[in-house]
Amino acid sequence: MIGYVTIGSNDIDASCKFYDAALSPLGYARTFCEGGWAGYGPGGKKEGLEIYIAAATANGEPATYGNGSMLAFKAPSRAAVEAFHAAALANGGKDEGGPGVRGEYDPPYYGAYVRDPTGNKFVAYFKG
Repeated sequence: MIGYVTIGSNDIDASCKFYDAALSPLGYARTFCEGGWAGYGPGGKKEGLEIYIAAATANGEPATYGNGSMLAFKAPSRAAVEAFHAAALANGGKDEGGPGVRGEYDPPYYGAYVRDPTGNKFVAYFKG
């Protein structure tokens, strides 16, 4: 079971603005922000899958996105997927594929793709 994910950031303030807005429709809220780190948890609690944003890297080089890496967030509804996408774009994110049905799955896979200010790729999706 995965406990947490750490995502690199080159601008913690810009990242917090992005994640505060984009994760809210998915039920996540910030749990802390200090010392170049920020944390997010379901309902603003340090439980479940936690997301950490880190301005520091192990080698001291700027943070870069993982080529081929993507983090997927389950959304409670199509409306939440749409709100995630809109909030991400309004707060420094870049569009990687607007909200819509993807593939021929049953139940339908409804998702939206974005990149954060550092270039990390995310999807919010709803099946149902």
